[in-house]
Amino acid sequence: MIAPPATLGMLGGGQLGRFFVIAAHEMGYKVAVLDPDPHSPAGRIADHHLIAAWDDADALDRMAGLCAAVTTEFENVPADTLAYLSKFVPVRPGAEAVAICQNRSAEKGFLKQHGFPHAPCADIRSESDIRNANAGLFPGILKVARFGYDGKGQSRVRDREEALTAFGQMKGEPCVLEQMLPLDYELSVVLARDEHGMVKCFPTAENSHSNGILDVSIVPARASGCLRGNAEEIAEGIAQKMGYVGTLAVEFFVVRGQLHVNEMAPRPHNSGHYTIDACVTDQFEQQVRALCGLPLGDARAHSAAVMVNLLGDIWYRDDPHHAREPDWAGLLAVPNLKLHLYGKHHPRHGRKMGHFTVIGADADEVQKSALAARRRIGICDE
Repeated sequence: MIAPPATLGMLGGGQLGRFFVIAAHEMGYKVAVLDPDPHSPAGRIADHHLIAAWDDADALDRMAGLCAAVTTEFENVPADTLAYLSKFVPVRPGAEAVAICQNRSAEKGFLKQHGFPHAPCADIRSESDIRNANAGLFPGILKVARFGYDGKGQSRVRDREEALTAFGQMKGEPCVLEQMLPLDYELSVVLARDEHGMVKCFPTAENSHSNGILDVSIVPARASGCLRGNAEEIAEGIAQKMGYVGTLAVEFFVVRGQLHVNEMAPRPHNSGHYTIDACVTDQFEQQVRALCGLPLGDARAHSAAVMVNLLGDIWYRDDPHHAREPDWAGLLAVPNLKLHLYGKHHPRHGRKMGHFTVIGADADEVQKSALAARRRIGICDE
């Protein structure tokens, strides 16, 4: 068990890392962040900010010397970096689990191997793989195996010709071709698992996306109790099969009432941000607890919640060329609304700049209030 005031290591300096730093500080820990961006939101509030690349040997050695344990907020940190650090300090989650989650091909292979439900798919390494792919995979979505997130690195393809064109535009990067499913809606489960195999699931969230980026998460999800329970059971099974330690997110498609695993994220998740304001213990405190070998906290929700992402687009609501600060005072006039801004130095279209969560006892009233606040801040319904 690692107790305060030990220094914990965070690989990645984005908003997820920032929330980890806040949770760790509140629990009495210090934090060292490794991130190449000198303006990273987490680095700016950490006790130590090592401004270096993920594979910088000197920076990794310094992290190993500073920290009692290391975690990550970003699945694209090289698994080799985690493996190297694990020679000196506990690293949670481990390199093996992160390697599965950071590569769509490995992820689909893992799901297939262990019998977890997922969309039909095929690995694509060459044009011949597309030409020989099962016709049932069309129409489909061609996704790069590595470094795709928030809708990046993927293309909808109606047939083989479109798939060949998209593969060329992706410069021949290894891809996964996935059958496009008739989607009912999307769910996600965020959980924490400790080194002894104890698992705590947060309530299942119902998610909607805009242009591939999470827009709104609703808790409790408007799905049957049986379906929510099945989602939690599958997510727990995935964590157990990976030997996972830390906070994990599992995203699901619901298709004709059946669950299909979309992808896993080896870290806290955007759809779990509601836990900060609506749960006894939030996903970032659980990350600290799992990393340090502490007992996991109570993951129950004490309120219904709706979380709304705030993208850089709303800074350009009045002028597409000049950023203008949104009407935070008007947003904060909603008494049951909690605003979280990430401290990013420049708003960009599609960039996650913050979020707000509306909480309350009545789920319907919470949803109405959150959607009204969303419109008030300038987020238009599609």
